[in-house]
Amino acid sequence: MSPLRIGSLELGSPVVLAPMAGITNVAFRTLCRELELERAGSTSGLYVCEMVTARALVERHPVTMHMTTFGPTETPRSLQLYTVDPEITYEAAKMIVDENLADHIDMNFGCPVPKVTRKGGGSALPYKRRLFGQIVAAAVKATEGTDIPVTVKMRVGIDAEHHTHLDAGRIAAAEGAAAVALHGRTAAQRYSGQADWSEIARLKEHVTDVPVLGNGDIFAAEDAEKMMSETGCDGVVVGRGCLGRPWLFAELSAALNGTEMPVAPNLGEVAAIMMRHGRLLADHHGEDKGMREMRKHIAWYMRGFPAGSELRNGMARVSSLAELEGFLDQLDPTVPFPKDAEGPRGRQGSPGTVALPDGWLDDPEDTLVPAGADVMHSGG
Repeated sequence: MSPLRIGSLELGSPVVLAPMAGITNVAFRTLCRELELERAGSTSGLYVCEMVTARALVERHPVTMHMTTFGPTETPRSLQLYTVDPEITYEAAKMIVDENLADHIDMNFGCPVPKVTRKGGGSALPYKRRLFGQIVAAAVKATEGTDIPVTVKMRVGIDAEHHTHLDAGRIAAAEGAAAVALHGRTAAQRYSGQADWSEIARLKEHVTDVPVLGNGDIFAAEDAEKMMSETGCDGVVVGRGCLGRPWLFAELSAALNGTEMPVAPNLGEVAAIMMRHGRLLADHHGEDKGMREMRKHIAWYMRGFPAGSELRNGMARVSSLAELEGFLDQLDPTVPFPKDAEGPRGRQGSPGTVALPDGWLDDPEDTLVPAGADVMHSGG
């Protein structure tokens, strides 16, 4: 594969870690990068920090500032902003520039969570075409004269009757975005069913002057190859597929660069990865919170592997690094990676009506900033 260029950034493989709340903190990103280097000999993709709220960043909310932590050798440093207000967007992006907080700014217009769309944020916002363009333009203006590219991540639209991605992709590129990424689902679909990759192909045909990245249902290296082949997209964005499989980026790098595919880890290797993940979380959050965060990862790591109910229950309540190590020592290290661990993972949910502010669909040209859409801080 040719390197993926996003503005000033040149990536050795066209693979991006999708920002996921409570997941893609510095601990997880460090682990993914370490495993790619160890298993594929590279750290070639883009690993995006979990989403932070622009207003909370400007107000220096302590939880938000903690979320912007990057590793000492992490490069490029990629930060995703959730925002609904052009003025606050400019302030946040200017703060990132002035204080050297990141090397790349991604903007979230894809979140389907009801508490976000109900206020007009996330995947609801691109319906307001002019406001959407003003927000992207504000971030681009704040980064003028720097090497910090601004990119946009979005969904196909609100629902089957209200697709927004083609207009949003065109507007984002026209306002100076260096790339656009599309999750092939509407907000109404949430994470249910299958992502519609044909909409990624349509966006690629529609937006020709900046890279188009595809997102949705990449659970293995062959999925990434298939998406790029079928849609013509310039790169892939991986979210749920790496839950409990932080080594997936090594496999993606190898597959897309035509090098030897790493062998899937056995249970002993997975246990060592889990222990490393636990220590990184403890370093970032402190041991108590770090172990509480680790519990959800344990369930993903252990998917398909044999372990008795008593051991699984104990691991689900782990509260210290010593306790985690004790549980992991009880596993059979020789067990190979199971077929049952492959395929879709993470939240699926079911489709539903998208919660929107009253009258949201009345005027797509309205530029009124939705009230209260960004008052929640990033840790809430």
